[in-house]
Amino acid sequence: MSRDAAIKNAEKLFDSGAFFDLLARRVAYQSESQEEAQSAQSQAYLTKEMVPYLESWGFTCHILENPEMERLPMLAAVRHEGDALPTVLTYGHGDTVRAMTERWRQGFTPWELKKDGERWYGRGSADNKGQHTINLCALEAVLKAKGSLGFNTKVLIEIGEEMGSPGLHAICARHKEMLSADVLIGSDGPRIEPNKPTIFGGSRGVINFDLKVDLRDGGHHSGNWGGLLANPGVILANAIASLIDQNGVIQVADLKPREIPPSVREVLARLEVTGEGGPALDLDWGEPGLTPAEKVYGFSTLEVLAFTCGNPTAPAHAIPDKAWARIHMRFTRDLDSSTFQQAIRKHLDDRGFGKVEIQTLAEGAMQATRLDPDSPWSKWAVTSITRSLGQPPAVLPNLGGSLPNDAFTDILGIPTVWVPHSYGGCSQHAPDEHVLEPIMRQGLQIMAGLFWDLGEQGLPA
Repeated sequence: MSRDAAIKNAEKLFDSGAFFDLLARRVAYQSESQEEAQSAQSQAYLTKEMVPYLESWGFTCHILENPEMERLPMLAAVRHEGDALPTVLTYGHGDTVRAMTERWRQGFTPWELKKDGERWYGRGSADNKGQHTINLCALEAVLKAKGSLGFNTKVLIEIGEEMGSPGLHAICARHKEMLSADVLIGSDGPRIEPNKPTIFGGSRGVINFDLKVDLRDGGHHSGNWGGLLANPGVILANAIASLIDQNGVIQVADLKPREIPPSVREVLARLEVTGEGGPALDLDWGEPGLTPAEKVYGFSTLEVLAFTCGNPTAPAHAIPDKAWARIHMRFTRDLDSSTFQQAIRKHLDDRGFGKVEIQTLAEGAMQATRLDPDSPWSKWAVTSITRSLGQPPAVLPNLGGSLPNDAFTDILGIPTVWVPHSYGGCSQHAPDEHVLEPIMRQGLQIMAGLFWDLGEQGLPA
């Protein structure tokens, strides 16, 4: 019964091929939450895959009705060892984005886990079946080493995260006592670099806006009406250019944090964002005076996701009647997203763009969260991971992307520690989604060490 024994159990699970077989079985569930026809597959992931697995390790499982989308229930599982012991909540999602089967590389298919060198290909391998499988297997490794965990464990698995987690916040509020814990330890998103263990304490928020200019019904011949009719595409293009300039700099002050907190700036100063595993960085893009790490983890970004005007597939010599754009914003905990639409409205009106309509979209919106890098939980995780690997992890105050983390921080009222087991080039929302063997094996070592330390040491001071 030792820490090393728990970590060796985790390594053996991976090296023996048992972990691959387990993940392959889970990848085979065609759990595309965006496809209503696959709802039975998503539900089966909970009832046929996860419930028997968790019950075999002493968990009591509950299927929770989703008050916002009935076809996407959630699974809550509880393993109670003692009233005086700390309680850990861990989270994952068993749903995936659409398969995109026809776009995968030749010889590979989304629902069959397949190796190619150090890469394991399969839909959900990175997002998120592989990641929560690592964490549950690490709990198993500790249990095998000493027969108990030394803390109470709660597991929450949803099957609607790729649709914006409908019902998650309501379920956390409705079942607050069942899901109460001292900390959430979960895994999602990428490491900052493939070979750099990483922790983050929250995520940037996300919100989408539609901008629309609707001037008249139908297009009109440009030879007869050009110069006489306002062009909605031109108006909208200039309105967008007033929000964000040609270098990607946001022009609306209320969409940007006033400052990056000192504790956040300190940890970001230690990080080097190189874009390894992805496209080359455009270092002259975005807010001037910030490092790449500060841009993606400590600041706001505003992006144009789509723009339509006229008929893009068959342009005609006519002045279009309408133009539309989808604007996408990521923001940090320092900002209140409820003020964004009003700020954009005032900015556009002050510049003569009163014809531009704004609509904030609730779908896919998530609030920003953050764990201060100086918090006891952050320092505890750094110490444990350093002990397991002999190297300290990168510490992010929040992920650059977004998670429904406010359900845990704001509704359940608990700190959150996230340990990602993927990397930026994993193609998680694209064809050829995959995970890397070295990251998964190391992830098992990290999580076995974290869970052992919590059971032996209790809550950090």
